[in-house]
Amino acid sequence: MTTIKIHSSITEISPIAWNKLIKDQFLLSHEFLACMETNQCIGDHFGWITRIIALYQNDHLMAVMPLYKKYNNYGEFVFDYAWADAFEQSGLPYYPKLVSTIPYTPATGQRLLAVDNQSRILLLAAVKAYTKEAKLSGLHSLFFPVSELKYYQAQDFCFRQDIQYHWHNQNYSDFNDFLSRLLRRKRKNILQERRRVQQAGVQIRVLKGDQANKTDWQNFNYFYQKTFIQKSGTATFNQAFFIEIAQKKPENILLVLADLNQKCIAGALMYISGETLYGRHWGCIEEVNSLHFELCYYQGIEYCIKHGLQYFEPGAQGQHKIARGFMPTLVHSAHYLTDERFHQAISQWCEAESQAVNEYYKELQNQSPYSGN
Repeated sequence: MTTIKIHSSITEISPIAWNKLIKDQFLLSHEFLACMETNQCIGDHFGWITRIIALYQNDHLMAVMPLYKKYNNYGEFVFDYAWADAFEQSGLPYYPKLVSTIPYTPATGQRLLAVDNQSRILLLAAVKAYTKEAKLSGLHSLFFPVSELKYYQAQDFCFRQDIQYHWHNQNYSDFNDFLSRLLRRKRKNILQERRRVQQAGVQIRVLKGDQANKTDWQNFNYFYQKTFIQKSGTATFNQAFFIEIAQKKPENILLVLADLNQKCIAGALMYISGETLYGRHWGCIEEVNSLHFELCYYQGIEYCIKHGLQYFEPGAQGQHKIARGFMPTLVHSAHYLTDERFHQAISQWCEAESQAVNEYYKELQNQSPYSGN
């Protein structure tokens, strides 16, 4: 017997059954998502309400989609302000909507977790039907892998593209080997930035989750909170989350800290997942020329080379990353609007936007910092 269940918490689902459906993706792991829930990083107060839809066969988990009922678009990194304005001007509510993504994390990964293709098809059809029955404005799958594209196409979704900047390991032997592949002026700039940090007397510590102590996490949490206060943003993670996930999944946590005059002044948090390093958060209490580049980019690249990781995704946006070895990469999202009129209009809008993004992507490719291009 096949049944569909709607879960208001990931803790209602077996961690073993959930993790069996993911492909070595720490950011989609039961532990990571549950840690956000239990430490109140998501919930009513932030407009992220868990609505996981799962497909069961004789009580065995066959497919599941990480879903959140959203009352804003904070932490999505796929911006739909224009859509919300259009709904409001037409007298229709845009919120709540249903979003499949990793909260606050613009990282590509599975969205249709399933044992087989048929289960994916049934699951997506069920989620789409639920979106309409629950009178939500739409269903949005963000940063899904290209391998899932055909399932959304079959369900008449419309598609958007955006550009991120990713680093690819070309079997570099060390950081100097990486530098040797760059154009001379790019190589010179990176060496100057790293030299500034060294000459300032900064000491760098690279710690796995079980190597960072309570004081380290207190310091990093302060840097993280301070960054959002300065940007008038909302800090959704907290010290309890950082400590718990580091304890539960220490092999997936990389904390890079900077000390100056025996005081910790800055930090960057990264996640290790399969062959990829993900840069996530940064903060500081003292400004040191080029320290952000050192902690958030160069230390990550060095770690990837030393440990054989193939990719480094330092976060959303940032054309300045090209000069530091990160190349433009297309990322994808799929959208279904329950109001047919809006769905058709937004589909046309998405097509025009994708053409513009593709043209910009080609222009960026010509800015490659690598000498062989």
